[in-house]
Amino acid sequence: MGGKQKMFDLSTRKIVIAGMLGAVSIVLGASGLGLIPVPTPAGKVTILHIPAILAGLLEGPLVGALVGLIFGLFSFLRASNPIFADPLIAILPRIFIGVIAYYVFISTRKINLNLSLIITGVIGTVFHTVTVLGLAVLREYLPFAAAASVAFIHGIPEAIVAAILVSILGRVLINKKNL
Repeated sequence: MGGKQKMFDLSTRKIVIAGMLGAVSIVLGASGLGLIPVPTPAGKVTILHIPAILAGLLEGPLVGALVGLIFGLFSFLRASNPIFADPLIAILPRIFIGVIAYYVFISTRKINLNLSLIITGVIGTVFHTVTVLGLAVLREYLPFAAAASVAFIHGIPEAIVAAILVSILGRVLINKKNL
């Protein structure tokens, strides 16, 4: 992972990676590929936030924030639900997914890379779930009990899927980056 990164250094490489991972997020959302069927009452889990997590851990908090912003804007522009038609809920939490992922990853990577990637995937997903649903409760779109139910039914399978995907994809991308 090299030396210290400058937090606001936006090289051509970082712009390209932000664009590519932002595009992946859009393709996952537009195609429906970002909703994976699972055998739970929820029926599907989202992986639309995974590119923001990967961007943060690979290229730092600014790139993670940019990819999260792209994800949030996409969600806002395609909203068919009043919750996501609210830009505070659709955009704001998503900006911070990659930022949180970066700080979780750099604080845990020296312990064990594989464990760090798993932890980063889980915490990035939990952050996403809690902030979106928390804001939906604060903005009075959902009662707390409904949000807690959604968090439990969707959040646990999403955290498991994120742990698997971030550990696999993160490892591959880190190895490619270090070539």
